[in-house]
Amino acid sequence: METYRIGPIRPPSEAASLLLQVTQGCTWNKCKFCNLYRHTRFRAYTIDSIKEDIDRMALYAQKALKNKREDGTWDVDRINEELSAMPQEQQNCYYVVAMWLLNGGKSVFLQDGNTLALSGGKLTEVLVYLRKVFPQIERITSYGRAENLSRVSAQEFAELKAAGLDRIHSGYESGSDEVLKLANKGVTAQQQIIAGQNIKAGGLELSVYFMPGLGGRALSRQNAEGMANVVSQVNPDFVRIRTAAVKPGTELYEDYERGDFVLCSDDEKAMEIRTLITETKGVDTRIVSDHIVNLLQAVKGSLTTDKEKMLRIIDDYLELPERERKLFQIARRLGHVISLKEMPRLSPAGRAKFEQLVDETPDDSQWNEKMNALIGRYI
Repeated sequence: METYRIGPIRPPSEAASLLLQVTQGCTWNKCKFCNLYRHTRFRAYTIDSIKEDIDRMALYAQKALKNKREDGTWDVDRINEELSAMPQEQQNCYYVVAMWLLNGGKSVFLQDGNTLALSGGKLTEVLVYLRKVFPQIERITSYGRAENLSRVSAQEFAELKAAGLDRIHSGYESGSDEVLKLANKGVTAQQQIIAGQNIKAGGLELSVYFMPGLGGRALSRQNAEGMANVVSQVNPDFVRIRTAAVKPGTELYEDYERGDFVLCSDDEKAMEIRTLITETKGVDTRIVSDHIVNLLQAVKGSLTTDKEKMLRIIDDYLELPERERKLFQIARRLGHVISLKEMPRLSPAGRAKFEQLVDETPDDSQWNEKMNALIGRYI
């Protein structure tokens, strides 16, 4: 069987989605915190090649569906046997489609980093064809870069909605022009607002991303207050928290090594999230914390009905003695706990190990560097 293209990333919320690559790389590719596409030249694939990929996906789907029993259950053992008999590239393609069907086959995510760079007419044709081949699809989502999105009208977004696009994910990261400039995002807060308002007016769902810590210690408050301002004016459906990690190999890490960028502590990042929650006004946006890089993953809910609950979780953490906060940080970053409530369940030996790690790094700057390195493993 012929293979189809699969891009490198997708949002965690699209874990059960079929992945259809319609562009490669990122149109900007200059953000100082990201090197994912740094050596990948952006390209938009032709409509014919995208349709060919959809057709190949359909063939894999037909193969997988032969393993679905009349009672609706699946012969997973047989699927695994078929996978084992395939070359690696075919295995990848078959696995993605089979797992998609096993999970209901209802959602599709369009890759790569800026699918909305594809012209509206071409994207419409892709959406219509995709839903024709897979009529059971209930949701199609995509990444989109705010600078590009700001040049798309509400009417054009409405046309994409009518063609079958349901949600756009956009990495706003910050709503502060100072932080956006620091990170070389190539976009302004006003462009983010225009993009978000047009997307919402066009009837699409909008999921934006916020990176606590992206502005470093010097711009920590501006990072949060700026994001609160943007969210207040846009009212996105979701704000997804993605704690900043400054990774080796990025320009932002070079700034850090030169001393031009000072890492935020986990406490300062928690305060940024708190500020975002308290300063955002008049929206029914949901805060989502669906990534392992986030320290307080339980901070999630509606900004209309769950503010106090989310603030209580943050305050319970911030009110702990410093040593207890650091013990939680290291236990969380090493994957032993998810929430503060799990800390009492640590074994005496496990707690002693974390206490030793805390005691070995009394310098706050070195501790923040250690936490940053641990976060970076997951990105």
